[in-house]
Amino acid sequence: MKKFRDPNPGDVAPVCETGVVTAIGFFDGAHLGHQQVFDQVKAFAQAADCCSAVVTFDPHPAQVLRPENAPGLITSHEHKLELFEEAGFDIAVTYSFNKELADLSPRDFVQRLLVEGLQVKNIVVGEDFHFGADRAGDVATLRELGEELGFEVSPVVLLTQDQSDSLLVSSTAIRRALAGGDIEKVNAMLGRPHEIRGVVVHGDKRGRTIGFPTANVRLEHMAVPADGVYAAEVELADGSVHKTAVNVGKRPTFHQNQSESLLEAHLLDFDEDIYDQQISVRLLKYLRSERRFAGIEQLKEQLIQDVKAVRSS
Repeated sequence: MKKFRDPNPGDVAPVCETGVVTAIGFFDGAHLGHQQVFDQVKAFAQAADCCSAVVTFDPHPAQVLRPENAPGLITSHEHKLELFEEAGFDIAVTYSFNKELADLSPRDFVQRLLVEGLQVKNIVVGEDFHFGADRAGDVATLRELGEELGFEVSPVVLLTQDQSDSLLVSSTAIRRALAGGDIEKVNAMLGRPHEIRGVVVHGDKRGRTIGFPTANVRLEHMAVPADGVYAAEVELADGSVHKTAVNVGKRPTFHQNQSESLLEAHLLDFDEDIYDQQISVRLLKYLRSERRFAGIEQLKEQLIQDVKAVRSS
């Protein structure tokens, strides 16, 4: 997959001489609803003998327009690009989202980013797609611009969580389920286990003293799961995968006033130094809520039960 960042007009043309069919959006999580759009792009591109492309943005628009209310991310930008590649796109284009881009009119947005930037032949979007300054453009606007500028528009009906449920599969629904600890619903909407990536940092090393060493990962700028204990698996930098008991929370047994949740991963049957390595933590099952214990011995008894639950999951 070819990757472009803020391409100049014509940069993509030599790669795709026959033109481009593209999806466009932030695509946080690259969930099943997004994947439905991706599949349509690839089908249209194959039928038209064009390149399949995905256009996305970095950072999240809310981080620029309303940073105090910006949502935590389900996937980092780097992880999202990997998911695009796994989806089978020929090209991924990232535009830096800034105030200048946010102020583009719907027409200028399409003209600069899609027509001049990609020489697009067909744009596939969800039926709720909005674009341009103040989100003034919608699918109808896009169709009007397509008739004028020479591209087709193919809207995709939004996916619901199941045939009897009117709730949409969306990044917002995934964040809501994640905050509620409903990891099984999260994974169902993603079509894969929810994955948190981060660098292992030094903690207070208390877990090692009681026989349960942990790899600690700070949850910065990411959607935070509900505090609690999870069955998980961890993939290390060397590609090895390990069953893992994960605690997300503020460690109330030892800390009374910790404000932010920390992810602590106890890799089963593993005791190696992985400080400063990036690891991938995949949450599989919510086991219990986080709680304060009367002392170390009571905590150790519960951790033994947690490890048993992880082994059997």
